[in-house]
Amino acid sequence: MKVFQTNEVKNIALIGGSGSGKTILAESMLFDGNIISRRGSIEDKNTVSDYRDIEIEKGHSITSTLMYTILDGKKINIIDTPGTSDYVGEVTSAMHVADTALLVVNAQQGVDVGSEIAWRNATKYHCPVVFVINQLDHEKSRFKESIAELRDFFGDKITLAQYPISEGDGFNAIIDLVLMKMLKYGPDGGEAEIMDIPESEKAQADELHKSLIESAAEASEELMEKYFENDTLSLEDLRLGIRLGIANRAYFPVFCISAKKNIGIARLMEFVNMTCPSPDARHFKTDDGKELYCNPSDPTSVFVFKTSIEPHLGEVSYFKVYGGHVEEGMDLINGRTGNKERLSQLLVIAGKNREKVDKFFAGDIGASIKLKDTHTNDTLNDHAVKSMQLEKIVYPDPIFFIAVKAKDSADDEKVGLILNETSKMDPSFRVGYSRELKQLIISAMGETHVNTAKWFFDKVHKIDIEFMPTKIPYRETITKSAKADYRHKKQSGGSGQFGEVHLMIQPYFEGYKDPSDLNVRGSETHELPWGGKLIYNNCIVGGAIDARFMPAIFKGIMERMDTGPLTGSYARDIIVYVYDGKMHPVDSNEISFRLAGRHAFSAAFKNAGPKIMEPIYNMEIIVPEDYMGAVMTDLQGRRGVIMGMDTIGKAQRIKAKVPLAELNKYSTSLSSSTSGRGTYSMSFDEYSQVPTEIQATLLKKYEEEEED
Repeated sequence: MKVFQTNEVKNIALIGGSGSGKTILAESMLFDGNIISRRGSIEDKNTVSDYRDIEIEKGHSITSTLMYTILDGKKINIIDTPGTSDYVGEVTSAMHVADTALLVVNAQQGVDVGSEIAWRNATKYHCPVVFVINQLDHEKSRFKESIAELRDFFGDKITLAQYPISEGDGFNAIIDLVLMKMLKYGPDGGEAEIMDIPESEKAQADELHKSLIESAAEASEELMEKYFENDTLSLEDLRLGIRLGIANRAYFPVFCISAKKNIGIARLMEFVNMTCPSPDARHFKTDDGKELYCNPSDPTSVFVFKTSIEPHLGEVSYFKVYGGHVEEGMDLINGRTGNKERLSQLLVIAGKNREKVDKFFAGDIGASIKLKDTHTNDTLNDHAVKSMQLEKIVYPDPIFFIAVKAKDSADDEKVGLILNETSKMDPSFRVGYSRELKQLIISAMGETHVNTAKWFFDKVHKIDIEFMPTKIPYRETITKSAKADYRHKKQSGGSGQFGEVHLMIQPYFEGYKDPSDLNVRGSETHELPWGGKLIYNNCIVGGAIDARFMPAIFKGIMERMDTGPLTGSYARDIIVYVYDGKMHPVDSNEISFRLAGRHAFSAAFKNAGPKIMEPIYNMEIIVPEDYMGAVMTDLQGRRGVIMGMDTIGKAQRIKAKVPLAELNKYSTSLSSSTSGRGTYSMSFDEYSQVPTEIQATLLKKYEEEEED
């Protein structure tokens, strides 16, 4: 296969809502580029993009798919992304390496939740956007309404580059406002017949063309001067202005297509080739903040943006070349590990079809297989810049948490290994064992995201798993001081056990004061791994307890801090004063004082106004204004406290503090109450005391579990 230079490559990501037609658009682009000989369809389950078994079964994209097409001797790399918000991690990876996003909008639905989410992702990554109105051949197509919604939601930078004639069942013609021609298509689409604009459309086309020229002229002072001087721009200058406007996100052109009928696809590809930003037009950053551009003259630098496991191939690493070139058999240095990695094979990818290639230049996207220790977000470099690391992809924080276990405990290890592999392939899907909660916990982007993992367990791995709610990581503390003592005494024929400990506890807070009746001889402050503090004070006088037993007492107290006296949760923010006790000259030993300290602490804890504390999370919920009332009512029903509201574009942002215990499956609930248009993020804020009635319920539940 031909090796493409940097100026012969364009990289685009297809983004948009589920059902907008991204997969079929990719299919038509590959067909028009002669990469495939016939176009597949979702119904026939034979598209290049959605080739995985789960995608064929469910009828929509689950993961992003790399493809390419060729037009006029130039290569367009295409990344088709899922439209469901649960798979936003796939979109995130694609946006990191794409130079332009084609945001596909369903002409029947206009701006839907998928369009909004896609726009937010493109904005987050400052990615240039071209809007593509698809399915204009559908009888319920509503082009004008869709454009009005685009401008309403995304601003007045939305500018028509095309508009359709006779949309609906008879859709077969487009007025192209860049070329100022009518493109007319036959029943099979494909190449258009280029015709003069009909008189009936001339006035509207002239008006829209002038608006297009004005937008393009604003891209630079030189173009603006030409426009003022000539009252127009040449086609060459118009294209330059559009290119600059797109690259700076000052201009978002709109194109018209029917992916299913292959109408408008070739012209869209031509526009991408001639006008959309090239790889060397957008800067990228290293992890130390240095800005660079794709340059084939620089030392070789390759960034891995996606990893997958494919049947018969094993682990596939997808990369973009940011500097120099990479060729088969080249040895590069992993910037993270410092180890050498050999790229034994280089592949051009079109879905499940792979073709070997000898070389990739800066700006191009390809793949390699069976790398030893290189994963997503790793940078491979030439020896000249071996330690350089490119800016990593920052994946969104999970919002859905659930515990998982194998139905057959013999499969526990397999389940853990499979989930870890899944996390490696999809960094927005995370898994970890909580020692505190004694649960294997999945952290994901939604319930659908988790159910996708279960599909693989059911259909591929043939392992039965079950989900259950995650336990809440409560904390235990005290609200007042209390004293207690405990004598551990055991005689069993030989050496016995004896230890007696008297101690006092009080709450820790900034500016606390030690009791006036105790003389602190030694103090240790311990920052607890789970948050909060334990301050351990030695107040022993007169040698009542030998100093060598003080660490054993501390160990016993820590054992009870680790498994709190109320619910078995971690305890925190406590000051302990060991002020008296007794020893036996023969029977006293470390185990005796460890047990005595543990039981004395537990007794004092229960008399010190013990309280259970729960984690409180900061929530930011973004919803259309129409759904504000329902969302706020729901939050208040979850013991949430509304902290404020503001406006983001056409949406409203609600800030609230909500107990984690009330957020089980909140993503599903929010989606239901907002027709899928609500999104949110959450982050830990603080621990706060639970209400009295909830504490009573938790204590009763724990007692019942202990009895069982």
